[in-house]
Amino acid sequence: MQASTEQLLDAIAQLPAQELEAFVVQVLKLRAQRQAPHLSSSESELLSKINHSLSSDQQTRFDQLVAKRQDLTITESELAELIEITEQAELLNAERMAALAELATVRNQSLTQVMRNLGIHPLACLACPS
Repeated sequence: MQASTEQLLDAIAQLPAQELEAFVVQVLKLRAQRQAPHLSSSESELLSKINHSLSSDQQTRFDQLVAKRQDLTITESELAELIEITEQAELLNAERMAALAELATVRNQSLTQVMRNLGIHPLACLACPS
C-alpha cells in the first residue's frame, strides 16, 4: 500500500516538533544519499556541513528557554544556558553559510541558486525595508 504525497504530508503535520525535526534530518539524509552518485566527495562533505544543526534536544531546550525569557520567568542560569545555545546555533549558521558559499563556488552557481536548489529559504530581515 502506497500513501499519496498528501497523505504523507497530513501524517507529518501531526508530528510533535521534536519528531518533525528528526524526520526532516532523515529526509535530508535520504535526499543526499540519492544524489550521492552525482556528488564529489567535497560536495558531499559540504552538504553534510550545510545540513548540520542543533540536536533536537538542544532545539527543544532553546525553545523552552526563549519562551521563559519572553514570559520574563527566566533565571540567570537559564539565561546563561540560552546564551550558550544561541552562540552554538550562530556558529553552526556561520559554518552553514560558509559551506553554502563554497558549494556555490564548486558548482559555479550563485549562492541564491544553490540555496533554491537545496530548498533553503533565507530568513526575512526584520530590520530591512520592505
